[in-house]
Amino acid sequence: MAGREAQQAQAAAKEFLFKVLVVGDMATGKTAIIRRCVEGAFSDNYKTTIGVDFALKTIKWGSNTLVYLQLWDIAGQERYGNLTRVYYKEAVAAFVVFDLTRNSSFESVKRWKDDIDNKVRLPNGDPLPVILLANKCDMVKTALNEEVMDQYCKENGFISWFATSAKENTNIDESVACIVNHVIKKDEQGAKGDAEAFALNEAGPSTRPSSGGCCS
Repeated sequence: MAGREAQQAQAAAKEFLFKVLVVGDMATGKTAIIRRCVEGAFSDNYKTTIGVDFALKTIKWGSNTLVYLQLWDIAGQERYGNLTRVYYKEAVAAFVVFDLTRNSSFESVKRWKDDIDNKVRLPNGDPLPVILLANKCDMVKTALNEEVMDQYCKENGFISWFATSAKENTNIDESVACIVNHVIKKDEQGAKGDAEAFALNEAGPSTRPSSGGCCS
């Protein structure tokens, strides 16, 4: 009996590998955010990313799910812009990072968001879920206006935003949990839709619901 239960538990376990992009202008703290997330550490001496780098974080999600989060650190220099289509391939979500101490990096946010939207899509054709990270919040005295940020995200297609600090470990885990939760829900919705479509096909035309119903 115990052996059967163990087998059932093992069969019910799930594993996911999610490729998540981390983009933004150079020196906005992308590498520091990734290292804080993966290694739980911070340094003031990270070197500028050349091209692309990535790190892997394993997350236990719920009682029976493991998430392998592959965080892709994309160089912010313009000379690598033509390569982003290759780097973005098969991504399922993204973070766009700007530096709260540099207004110019915020002005580039929409360009990065548009770049993602134009170069990569989910398998169903939807845009990637993207979270905006207002980084280095430990270096500014004035808090962000939440209503303004909420409106900006709504207008530009971000699913959420966080004020973050890799140095003080502010909202790093929270932003990662938000993106993982969103991607898993999208995956479950897609699986449910596929199962329902399969069930309808198996049932045959005579048992299909009539038109005029509500489809969400």
